[in-house]
Amino acid sequence: MNKTIISAKHIVKAYKELQVLKGVDLTILEGEVISIVGASGAGKTTLLQILGTLDKPDYNSETELIINDEAIKSLNDKALAKFRNKNIGFIFQFHQLLPEFTALENVCIPAFINNTPKVDTEKRAKELLDYLGLKDRIHHKPNSMSGGEQQRVAVARALINNPNIIFADEPSGNLDSESAEQLHNLFFKLRDEFNQTFVIVTHNQELANMADRKLTMVDGKIVS
Repeated sequence: MNKTIISAKHIVKAYKELQVLKGVDLTILEGEVISIVGASGAGKTTLLQILGTLDKPDYNSETELIINDEAIKSLNDKALAKFRNKNIGFIFQFHQLLPEFTALENVCIPAFINNTPKVDTEKRAKELLDYLGLKDRIHHKPNSMSGGEQQRVAVARALINNPNIIFADEPSGNLDSESAEQLHNLFFKLRDEFNQTFVIVTHNQELANMADRKLTMVDGKIVS
């Protein structure tokens, strides 16, 4: 049986008077592909950002967030940033590539932050881009690539540090149907080959239904 990679208990979050998360409990196993669906404003992205350590829950005596055996609450900001860079990859709806850098340079950035030697980083980045069918695009800048190609560069960037967990927020929301389908299939291929865990917020029902588990959020809670 796969180990628990994320354990979240009583995750609450409010922005002033607005209660966005109202006590979310969640257990995710290593190698699972989880989709999170729900109407706009249900709290999906807020939950994803907290699970991805980009935001913090409103801690109380019941709140607990353990990721890859690490109690997130106990980490200071510097330790948390280091943990995030090593263990977690992110894929967003808008690829968020830096326009002045080539595909190769964009992919290398998280590894450079991790102080991985340049020669090792570039070798790994080229392997990833080749694996993702972008061998001929490594020296192209984002504006000379298609939307699907840009999103695959973003996937390579998310994978460069070999993270255990990939969080994706509407990853195919900006893609045409063919590119979206290729991206969705890629997630499962990566899971099968590298046992990575994927947590995906999506409005795409096809992708949501492909997941090992589909979680539905309503009004700040997981209801199914």
